[in-house]
Amino acid sequence: METYGYNEPQNGNTPAPYHSGKKIAAALLGIFLGAFGANKFFLGYIKEGIIQIVLNIVTCGIATVLPFIEGIIYLTMSDQQFDNTYVRNKKGWF
Repeated sequence: METYGYNEPQNGNTPAPYHSGKKIAAALLGIFLGAFGANKFFLGYIKEGIIQIVLNIVTCGIATVLPFIEGIIYLTMSDQQFDNTYVRNKKGWF
C-alpha cells in the first residue's frame, strides 16, 4: 500500500507523520564528506559518486561545492519530496 504524507498506522491508530530516514544523513554526508561522494554512495548512486570523486581530483577540490549545495537542497526539501525524488525515482543530480 502506497502512502502519501503518512506512514502505516501503528496499532490501528491514526498514521504517524511521514519521515524519510535517509534525508538528514544524506544531507550531512553531502555537506561534510561530499568531496568523497559520500552522499551519492549512501543513496546508492555508485556512478555519480565516482564522478564526484573524479571531478574533485580534476578541479583540485573546487567541485566540492556541488555536494555542499546538494546537502542544503536535501535539507530544504520535505521528507516526502526527498523520498520521492532521490529514493524512489533515483534522480542522480540536483
